[in-house]
Amino acid sequence: MSTSLTKISVSLFCFPDHFRRFPSTRLISSFQTLEESVRAAVEAKTYQQIPELIIASKESCLNPNPFSFLSTVPQQLRIQIVDEILQSFIPIRPRSRPQVAYSCLLSHTLQSPNPLPLTLAILQRTLRAGCIPVPQTHLLLSTAWLDRRSQCQSVSNILLEMQPIGYRPDSGICNYIISSLCAVDQLTEAVKVLNGMSGAGCVPDLESYDAVIGAMCAVRRTSAAAEKVKEMVAKIGLTPKQETVVKVVATMRANKQIWRAVEMVEFLEKAGFPVDFESYALAVEGCLECREFVLAGKIVVMMKGKGFIPYIRARQKVVEGLASIGEQEFASAVRQKFVELKS
Repeated sequence: MSTSLTKISVSLFCFPDHFRRFPSTRLISSFQTLEESVRAAVEAKTYQQIPELIIASKESCLNPNPFSFLSTVPQQLRIQIVDEILQSFIPIRPRSRPQVAYSCLLSHTLQSPNPLPLTLAILQRTLRAGCIPVPQTHLLLSTAWLDRRSQCQSVSNILLEMQPIGYRPDSGICNYIISSLCAVDQLTEAVKVLNGMSGAGCVPDLESYDAVIGAMCAVRRTSAAAEKVKEMVAKIGLTPKQETVVKVVATMRANKQIWRAVEMVEFLEKAGFPVDFESYALAVEGCLECREFVLAGKIVVMMKGKGFIPYIRARQKVVEGLASIGEQEFASAVRQKFVELKS
């Protein structure tokens, strides 16, 4: 926690009378609800018992949420309590043991007034524990994020609000925000987060770009996808995943933008980032579909230089296509390349 929080007046820690009915988790009876049991553990500061209480309970952790009582606690004290809970979960093994507790705490905070930045702190601890938030988190987080952004706050400012409560934003948090926005069709905002996260000291990584590029391909925004591929290579120095390159080339092929696909492959090769067989094969198929036989011939020559052997059907179509447009000499040269590969 930050120093400012540790200076909270002791009076804040005086819980309301109804909050102090259970002095110790040892006195929890079978008649207590899950929320009452968790509240008693919080009052006694026996936070590490919370995951076990939730796991042992037969109640649904979301109906009601066992952390609902926190809504009656003053905001600063609530932040202090949540931080203590999160810190107490760190040494628990296996690390995934508090997963349901994280989920309940995250759900409660997201549905509370002013959920940020506390939600981001909970999400960070959840992800660092190797736990995966429930799918509904994408929608709730996106709603909370967009609400704050509608107040004209920048991406970096929202992320940096984690610092006063003792946490620092990182790429993991940003990536989850990006993937959440993409999951609810908020691609434009996801791109803004990608572009603005560095302002909070978070360097975009492969996951950051993969999420955005994948979402762009899903809506066939190939020009934007190609620009992001170039940006991650030339500006950030990242090596794109082969699956990402394949996805972009496949989308360009579907859009009949085969020249753009070939340009991207050439860019990556010249930049020193090898492209695998599948991307080349898709490019060749796209050229044949568009009757770009000369371009297809150039690609198979490039493939030969990498030791790749095109599918036999594609080889036949390239040679036949070149011959059909009067490029017999090129067709012979391409055929010879296949011979050299002993194909």
